[in-house]
Amino acid sequence: MINEDERRAIEADCARLIALYANLNDAARWEDVAALYAADGLMTRPTAPDAPIVGREAILAAFQSRPPRTTRHVCSNVVIDVESADAARGTSAMLLFNGGPAPLVGSFHDRFVRTAQGWRFAERRGTLLFQT
Repeated sequence: MINEDERRAIEADCARLIALYANLNDAARWEDVAALYAADGLMTRPTAPDAPIVGREAILAAFQSRPPRTTRHVCSNVVIDVESADAARGTSAMLLFNGGPAPLVGSFHDRFVRTAQGWRFAERRGTLLFQT
């Protein structure tokens, strides 16, 4: 059983991971983005929710294969649910500005796991709700 201080620390660490992911993604720091995943982590992009990418190396390759672009991810409404001392789940809203005619609006549903390197994404599943 975890105490209230431990729960809050886990929530803060996982929420930080969400913000760090957005900032590193916008900076095109692909190796650092991929390092936020567990070695066997799973990712689905909001634009391709039915095409999971599994494993840190495959996630890195997927990011590196993208053509250069300028983006700004804005994540909000972050809610983290702590399941245990080593596992948590989270949801967040996402707004993506990419220089196109309209931003993309979606969400992420995450599973977090504590590793020897700290908290990492076990799963990061993105979905698009609509384009504004």
